[in-house]
Amino acid sequence: MSDDHTRVQEFFTTRAADWDRRFPDDGPAYAAAVTELGLREGDRVLDAGCGTGRALPPLRAAVGASGAVVGVDLTPAMLEAAVRAGRHRDGRLVLADVAALPLRSGSLDAVFGAGLISHLPQPAANLRELARVVGPGGMLALFHPIGRAALAARHGRTITADDLRAEANLRPLLAGSGWRMTSYVDEDTRYLALAVREA
Repeated sequence: MSDDHTRVQEFFTTRAADWDRRFPDDGPAYAAAVTELGLREGDRVLDAGCGTGRALPPLRAAVGASGAVVGVDLTPAMLEAAVRAGRHRDGRLVLADVAALPLRSGSLDAVFGAGLISHLPQPAANLRELARVVGPGGMLALFHPIGRAALAARHGRTITADDLRAEANLRPLLAGSGWRMTSYVDEDTRYLALAVREA
């Protein structure tokens, strides 16, 4: 396991048990972001870096009983917290790295990634891997329940020019990874970048 992976696992392992209690009011923001992804009954969707599975219930509601929902995370403690919260009933939980997904190429209709982009050790390669498992025309949602400025303030920092989530940086990163950005919102109350899988 790389040092980047070890750091991510250590960061989330120590926070897994309290994660949902720290952010109890995020549910409506997750549901709204899932709605904007435009999923349909029967779709197959991946929650990449699913953490405690907060997106799994709205994803399941969007694709219905005939759809498939898979939550992938690198940190066992986060998946255990998802099970304790009962979210495993809304999707299949898989311990895996988004850099090497155990999924067939083109097998999904969409990917949802909450808070994902800032934890990717190789963003371009990792976004290409997400594109690999989505068929042409499939969607990607990169989401956070608060915007970049609010998140930076929460951590006592300011936004820097090299922030991957900035539109000027994210748009070409996505374009070079098999995605075309279709919309971008960065407000205090949410961050959502949507992209479509190029053919």
